[in-house]
Amino acid sequence: MSQITVDIPEELVTRLQPYAEHIPQILELGLRQFDPEYTAVNNDAFAELDNIVKFLNQSPAPEEIVALRPSKALQLRISRLLEKNRQEGMTETEETWWERFEYVEHLVRIAKAKAIAQLQA
Repeated sequence: MSQITVDIPEELVTRLQPYAEHIPQILELGLRQFDPEYTAVNNDAFAELDNIVKFLNQSPAPEEIVALRPSKALQLRISRLLEKNRQEGMTETEETWWERFEYVEHLVRIAKAKAIAQLQA
């Protein structure tokens, strides 16, 4: 592992201290925001997940939430990624996408459970 030295504002040092052991991961995540290649590859992949979150933020009717299904494109991406993971493993970029997908799926499950409870009440 290599080392670099940087000058950063004292306020940022204070904020980073509790996360000192995670600074390499923090830098990696931050660099992704500035990497045009990473952004180009993942914008489409993340866009549909973001659209699902936007849909849930619009307070849809319980029936709309229950009817929510992944698009064919999203389902295909999920299937391909699962198969790739079984065969050879995911890249770091794919793992990042997968983690976001799992988070969105969790939100959808909660929303569906609440919607079903509303419909049954």
